[in-house]
Amino acid sequence: MNRPNDLRVRLFADGADLGGIRKLADNPLIAGFTTNPTLMRKAGVTDYEGFSREVLSIAAPRSVSLEVFADELAEIERQAEQIAGWGDNVYVKIPVTTTSGESTGSVVSRLSARGIKVNVTALMTTTQVAQVCAALDPKTPAFVSVFAGRIADTGRDPLPIMRESVEILKTRPRAELIWASPRELLNIVHAEQVGCHIITATNDLLAKLPIWGKDLDVFSLETVKMFRSDALAAGYRLAAPAATPKP
Repeated sequence: MNRPNDLRVRLFADGADLGGIRKLADNPLIAGFTTNPTLMRKAGVTDYEGFSREVLSIAAPRSVSLEVFADELAEIERQAEQIAGWGDNVYVKIPVTTTSGESTGSVVSRLSARGIKVNVTALMTTTQVAQVCAALDPKTPAFVSVFAGRIADTGRDPLPIMRESVEILKTRPRAELIWASPRELLNIVHAEQVGCHIITATNDLLAKLPIWGKDLDVFSLETVKMFRSDALAAGYRLAAPAATPKP
């Protein structure tokens, strides 16, 4: 098993906690950062622009993907242009459709043609990947985020979809595929195996990196000790069986 720093796939931190972002900015394994309105709301962010500019400053020169929150194509485009102006390391996250299911491909095409770096997000099918790929300007860097974890949540194997997505994007060499919403460290291995360029990870998942490649016998013994320790700490007792009376 390769060590994390020997992998080709790059690791992006996904979150909205400024303290965690500052800490991860010092980690050489972290190649970029992503966030979204849901994560920002959970973290209590109320000043979207102020928070975003602070993250861009902390993360620089690494990329930060910041998402629009409009739902009408013209306003999505306006917000994207505004957010792109906040720093050279911005990738503007554009949902693959509006909430009514209308494709944002035309907006992506215009933004990409103007040299704005986009991160098209919430994709789950290879048809969507092909449509987004066709909209991207070959000269402009871009990310394409396929939510492999959510695909797996439906009982489907995301590996064939991710593998095919890698092949589709080969016609746009400046576009990189992101394995989004991973559920476990093994997904980093999966992303590496299919040739995915990037995988995102939340703080909870990143906290598991120290056990990468851990000796399984050692891990087994530590688990046994954990169960024993917790049972003792909880004060669990079983009453001794009553003595069987002699005949």
